[in-house]
Amino acid sequence: RLNKKIMAFYAGQLNDSPRGEIARNYLENRGITREIIETFQLGVAHDNWDDAVNFLKKEKVTRTIAVNSGLILPRKQGNGYYDRFRHRIMFPIFDINMQVAGFGGRVMDDAMPKYMNSPETPVYSKSRILYGLHAAKQYCRQEGVVYIVEGYFDFLSLFQHGIKNTVASLGTALTREHVRILKGYASRMVLVFDSDDAGINAAKRSIQIFMREAVDTRILVLPGKNDPDSFVMDNGQASF
Repeated sequence: RLNKKIMAFYAGQLNDSPRGEIARNYLENRGITREIIETFQLGVAHDNWDDAVNFLKKEKVTRTIAVNSGLILPRKQGNGYYDRFRHRIMFPIFDINMQVAGFGGRVMDDAMPKYMNSPETPVYSKSRILYGLHAAKQYCRQEGVVYIVEGYFDFLSLFQHGIKNTVASLGTALTREHVRILKGYASRMVLVFDSDDAGINAAKRSIQIFMREAVDTRILVLPGKNDPDSFVMDNGQASF
């Protein structure tokens, strides 16, 4: 329930003029439509230290639950708390039952780390949750195949272009648990990681998992160092 409230808070900040304008422009420049923003409840965490802290106080959330949610962190000096996510586009991560399990955040500039995800919590387990599966599962069943990509924007761009039998591993290594879950929805799997060295190496590391699970698997290497997001935005659905 807390995650659902904070999701609405971040979404409200994105829609709020003029403060959400930088984030709205960023998403527009990346080609993300209004419909996709609303479907996947994207939001923004502003560049402040205590927006989420103050929101949780206002909602009378207990300190224990607030800290366990992974949304806030204790200050090193021991005098209060600060927000984990700041100055980032916010992606709610839904579990298969449509509950908000956690969040991912992406910077809108060149700051590092580029991506940050919720830590493991009582409701968020990285090894068990794939981004977008809640929306993609029916299409995976229809097609009998699932595309596995790395990032939020890879997933959203493919989904937006009608390639809806897609999930994202969110930069974490694919686990046997992930593959077992996907086997319940598709008999064939296509790994579409970034076509740079890091993406190719990550794909190679996953091969053993697919072999152990005896899944019909392909690795799709996109031309010209593209990632799925850039490729489908430039070339469209049919080319993909």
